[in-house]
Amino acid sequence: MTVIVISGGLSHERDISLLSGRRVTQALRRAGHTVVESDVGTELVPLLQSTPDPVVVPMLHGGMGEDGALREVLGLLGIPFVGAGGSASRLAFDKAIATKVVAHAGLGVTNQVALPHDIFRELGAPALMQALGERLGYPLMVKPSRSGSALGAQMVSDQETLATALVGAYAYGPVAIVEHFIEGTEVAVTVLQSGKDVRALPPVEIRPASGVYDYEARYTAGSTRFVTPAELPDEALEAAQELAVASHEALGLRHLSRVDMVVNTAGEPIFLEANVAPGMTDTSLSPLAFEAADLSLGSVFSSLVDLARGGL
Repeated sequence: MTVIVISGGLSHERDISLLSGRRVTQALRRAGHTVVESDVGTELVPLLQSTPDPVVVPMLHGGMGEDGALREVLGLLGIPFVGAGGSASRLAFDKAIATKVVAHAGLGVTNQVALPHDIFRELGAPALMQALGERLGYPLMVKPSRSGSALGAQMVSDQETLATALVGAYAYGPVAIVEHFIEGTEVAVTVLQSGKDVRALPPVEIRPASGVYDYEARYTAGSTRFVTPAELPDEALEAAQELAVASHEALGLRHLSRVDMVVNTAGEPIFLEANVAPGMTDTSLSPLAFEAADLSLGSVFSSLVDLARGGL
């Protein structure tokens, strides 16, 4: 069996994807696997078709990797792969739709509005921005509906900065999400499948020095402090883990996901988004959860490769 780790791609998160792919490749090789690394291009399908008995680990972040496109192709070719299928990936990748699905499952979500760029442009920005502020209440969080790594995300405290934030979000996609900013503790909970069982790993608390966990805070060493497990009451920790597993299942995910949330001042976890290809860099959250659960990167992905190969 050969494991093919696919990373890179053409999204805004290409560099992070390459770092994640390289780290997973090294971990699998140390665990004894034969691993081939590949970017996305015309040589990928011939590689997949010519490799005997391959299993793919998609480490693409952002579009194509997390929007389900590549996973649909892998399914078409009959090649087993680690992670959620195409349709579930598309669902999770669109934050506006994923939030509605999670809410329908009876879980806590943010109060948000999805605003397409053409509507924003044609109906008049000033009136819409005033309505957003009145309905949702400041401060607000603005972000692209379909993007990762907090690219294009910005917190705003008044109508004057809302327009600029929306323009920034539209640079990464045609739909922006505007939601009420929730005061509380931001945590990330990794969900891991073992056999047919699914469990939540210890929640990772995120403490960015700037107060907002944006792209710079995510990938600049020293910009954010992480605490694992999160320093929350036991009841809040359990509730966060329950929300993560329930969201994972509501969205139809498998093998591995990371659910980001805020635990509000009342101790209630509020869903923000789900990630089907969590980052695996030195500053990423899921590897911290693995370590807290006494799991190595190599052992986790070895078990996931076995699950994919077995059709689970």
